[in-house]
Amino acid sequence: MAQHRFYSDALYDRNHREAAPAPAAGRSSLPTLRFLTCGSVDDGKSTLIGRLLFESQRIHDDHFTALERDSRRFGTTGTDIDFALLVDGLEDERRQGITIDVAYRFFNTGSRSFIVADTPGHEQYTRNMATGASQCDLAIILIDARKGVLPQTRRHATICAVLGIGQLVLAVNKIDLVGYDKAVYDRIVSDFLGFAAQLTFSHITPIPISARFGDNLTAPSGNMAWYTGPTLMATLDRADIASALDELPFRLPVQWVSRPNADFRGYAGTIVSGVVSPGTALTVAVSGRTGTVQRIVTADGDLDSARAGDAVTLVLDEDIDVTRGDLFVPPEARPAVADQFSANVIWMSEEPLFPGREYLMRTGMRTLPVTITAIKHKLDMGDLKKLAAPTLALNEIGVCNLSTSSMIAIDAYKENRATGSFILIDRYSNATLGAGMIDFPLRRATNIHRQRITVDKAARARIKHQKPAILWFTGLSGSGKSTVADLVERSLHAAGHHTFLLDGDNVRHGLNRDLGFTDTDRVENIRRLGEVAKLFVEAGTIVLCSFISPFAAERRMVRDKVEPGEFLEIFVDTPLEECIRRDPKGLYAKALRGEITNFTGIDSTYEVPEAPELHLRTGGHTAESLAQEVLDLLRDHGIV
Repeated sequence: MAQHRFYSDALYDRNHREAAPAPAAGRSSLPTLRFLTCGSVDDGKSTLIGRLLFESQRIHDDHFTALERDSRRFGTTGTDIDFALLVDGLEDERRQGITIDVAYRFFNTGSRSFIVADTPGHEQYTRNMATGASQCDLAIILIDARKGVLPQTRRHATICAVLGIGQLVLAVNKIDLVGYDKAVYDRIVSDFLGFAAQLTFSHITPIPISARFGDNLTAPSGNMAWYTGPTLMATLDRADIASALDELPFRLPVQWVSRPNADFRGYAGTIVSGVVSPGTALTVAVSGRTGTVQRIVTADGDLDSARAGDAVTLVLDEDIDVTRGDLFVPPEARPAVADQFSANVIWMSEEPLFPGREYLMRTGMRTLPVTITAIKHKLDMGDLKKLAAPTLALNEIGVCNLSTSSMIAIDAYKENRATGSFILIDRYSNATLGAGMIDFPLRRATNIHRQRITVDKAARARIKHQKPAILWFTGLSGSGKSTVADLVERSLHAAGHHTFLLDGDNVRHGLNRDLGFTDTDRVENIRRLGEVAKLFVEAGTIVLCSFISPFAAERRMVRDKVEPGEFLEIFVDTPLEECIRRDPKGLYAKALRGEITNFTGIDSTYEVPEAPELHLRTGGHTAESLAQEVLDLLRDHGIV
């Protein structure tokens, strides 16, 4: 430890720091390696980056003074400088000694510059780690030598592989705390390599380090004569840098169409890959419309050429139909165009992913509805086995098939990260739920087209003298919704209206007989019934739907399938205690005894409607009076 104390004191010598050369000018002129640090919590990621910044002489006097002050206030290294504080900028991070956000730092050597992302280790911040990894060429996974390979280590390694990072440095940190024991290092390396053999890394470089004291960071450590491999900085200096974006096929997602006057029409956006110049022929990927670039307009004047990262407005030789989200590509290097594809999905929400539920997908400048049609498998983070999975939970990774509401242009993620990636968004909260990396398009449905039909919904409804609508009765089992729906249909039928009643139990004898009562099956149950209800509306019919339909997302999904005013949500509100007392089918008794699982209200959630068109509070009311309220609602809305 005496040697460490001496080395630590040397770090604080002001003469040493003041003699440091100024940062090299024109950092962007050097080739740039983007890398991230990741691993489990408290493995020393921020300390490593802070130490690298110091070793590359990137800490100025005022920063060092602040670091000394903050180390006394927030530090976790006793009287020593806590280099992690150079990176952990948030107050919560400093108080807890952890990284929450993704912090980016820049430094350079004589041969190249570096952009490093310090990503959080806590499991609940895995989404932040995935964000930081998405643009990196190399990953440093740190492992605390005292703890060995942990579940979060495996998770981060898997995410790095899924995100296409080919180069990995396995930094066995805090080696000083195990007495520089080679046997400990060898065991950790063996454990990790055994796990990572199934992943897609092209290079894995193990290095024993002490981020706190600088062992094997920029110079070989005198404490580990048994290690003869490269230092960390030497490894970073010789790592492969991903092919320049300029070398990839041209891609420009259109952000907006600029029409300041009748004489100008330009297509504005930021180039994500490739190079363009006047005279370049371009194609709109989905529509196939083509044009030739006449001008490249920027705020600083026209350009002779533009490349990845440039924000430009392209003026073509003729006006073509282009909208926000369209993708300009070279005619000879087009992406795939599809409405179904396979992708790796990292799920980042505490609410599980459900196949059949509709989400929003954002890729480039385009946002559109998407459905996960199947989860082919998920990865077991312990041994990377492919497991059958009805859903994906928080931080799980799965291979999924997705279907979009219209055709989109896509590249495989391994070929172009910008046009091969997407995020999944909740349709109503706008919360980001997951991230995806496209593998390949699914072409099995390209021969299916919509057939034009002469007799439409309006014509069918006109001869019935009514407006078509979905009356969606929702509530707990035993609430009385089927009874009320039956009375309403009886009255409508007697008045000469065309109706049909879809009841939850009845459809499970035929259409949905293959479905159980898990959350995933309930989502699929309502998805199918929503499609059937939509067909009845197209037929000009008033369709009465009596389903528990416990999830708000699926009720909203059905509402969105029809025109405004055609979906009326009717909440049959009976307290759970009353439903249990009634128990017309004896199901509550079985559920309470544990003989039935996934029973709504007992061990499965019911999401109460927030703003139904009609809220039927059943207490003290007869079924006939409740049915009359529904009939009054239909008259008020002009349905009958």
